[in-house]
Amino acid sequence: MNAANDELVFVPLGGLGEIGMNLALYGFGPKGRMKWLMVDCGIAFAGPELVGIDVIIPDISFIEKMRQDLVGLVITHAHEDHIGAVADVWPKLGCQLYATRFAAELLLTKRLSEPGAPEVPIKVVPQGGKIEAGPFSVEFIAMAHSIPESCALAIRTPLGVIVHSGDWKIDAEPGLGAPTDERRLAAIGDEGVLALICDSTNILREGISPSEGEVARNLRDIIAEASGRVIVTTFASNVARIRAVAEAASAAGRSVVLAGRAMERVVAVARECGYLDGIPDFLGVDAFAHLPRDRVVLVATGSQGESRAAIARISEGEHPAVTLSAGDKVIFSSRTIPGNEREVGRIINNLIRSGIDVVTDRTALVHASGHPRRGEVSQLYAWTRPQIAIPAHGEDLHLAEHAAFAKAQGVPHVLSARNGDIVVLAPGQPGIVGQAPHGRLVKDGNIFLSQADEAPRMRQKLAVSGIITIALAVTSKGDLAGVPDVMTAGIPARVRDGAAMDAIVDDAMFQTFDHLPRQKRRDADVVSTAIEKAVRNAVAAAWGKRPAVHVLVVEV
Repeated sequence: MNAANDELVFVPLGGLGEIGMNLALYGFGPKGRMKWLMVDCGIAFAGPELVGIDVIIPDISFIEKMRQDLVGLVITHAHEDHIGAVADVWPKLGCQLYATRFAAELLLTKRLSEPGAPEVPIKVVPQGGKIEAGPFSVEFIAMAHSIPESCALAIRTPLGVIVHSGDWKIDAEPGLGAPTDERRLAAIGDEGVLALICDSTNILREGISPSEGEVARNLRDIIAEASGRVIVTTFASNVARIRAVAEAASAAGRSVVLAGRAMERVVAVARECGYLDGIPDFLGVDAFAHLPRDRVVLVATGSQGESRAAIARISEGEHPAVTLSAGDKVIFSSRTIPGNEREVGRIINNLIRSGIDVVTDRTALVHASGHPRRGEVSQLYAWTRPQIAIPAHGEDLHLAEHAAFAKAQGVPHVLSARNGDIVVLAPGQPGIVGQAPHGRLVKDGNIFLSQADEAPRMRQKLAVSGIITIALAVTSKGDLAGVPDVMTAGIPARVRDGAAMDAIVDDAMFQTFDHLPRQKRRDADVVSTAIEKAVRNAVAAAWGKRPAVHVLVVEV
């Protein structure tokens, strides 16, 4: 039973207005004394604008202040944008974590491979299982996706049932694992669904997503017809795809070699969970060079153009154990994530220049998305018939398109929420009632900073326009003592008219110092500020870019 002043709220801290960094909170109870359930805790990957930054995590300060009221963290599936921040965030929360076996094993594997990572208490819940966490009863519903054991969540509260879709699709031939549990979703719809929070990734695409079964058959045909070496690059977490490649290789009389630590970790967990039963052990990368060209398939990481991953190093001719020859075949069994086109294109162009036959999803059905197109989303609405729809897991375009789509499905209340919105679901009229603290933290080495912090911003500036460092000593009489020391980094040696950059810097520095009144030369701050400004302006006039200029003045 719920008290008259109980409320049910939804607060996303990541994943709404972006693809990645998924983190959602559900709160139940009276204002100020709510109990909270967290769903997923993922990372986003930094773009080129954040120099030296690889990973971004959500700011959890909102829930951190109420950690004593956090009754659990539930994981929908094991992709990095849903579990990648757990190790960094959990010590601030200290709550029980719930996940399927595959996700739990991957989290354990990550912890063992990262010294100092916390030992998180995980309760393993099977697909179809249920847990009780404070006022929440959570049912794990099997959903097809591009990783084993993906789940939607039916979150039951005294004020209604929420269906949190996670990542999903409808696939009658998922390759391995359970298909989307249509009967259970329809039964929950008959029970009555207050709100559906649903994946928007592919809402711009009509129809339904291709099946993993179709992809598997095409890979089998392509590998069977190949005359030379075959490399398949795909997402390390796509165990169904790895299994399909292994079965295709076996049918063609080829051995399978793995390249990439991430893939090795996933394969080890997949074998432990039984998803590669009947598949012979894969060979280490050192075996590649000793196998006949027509008897090997290499499965490699790096489908998104990561510079240090196996396929990038292979394309550059820099991999220590793998070299290709004209006539070999590389299959990109993946879709390029928006933003990665340049890096992936560079790899493909390198391969083509070497005479390699490249196959992508542009030329053959060698990849199927793990996310639902419009036809599948329509089916989920038909099964669940929610009173409230909140589009999630998408950029602004995806969320806006999904909101219009949900209205066309006849959903009575469609709410366009973004990260930080506090959304009241019940009782009464649903709507956005406030804002929670939220944001993005960047992992810089082994520390976390606000994305607005000066350090990553300055690093970007240095990457664009370099730095000039000047050290000079000034006597108590206001004269230079010795010769100033000038160092530059990222600055061209000469400008367009051929003038030397160091001469331009020296002229600006000495002229500025000489023109300062002797009394002002005795003030280190005045000298430093004047020379910084003069050198920056002189270099900008000659080069067209304004470098960072640091001046250290020592009084002697």
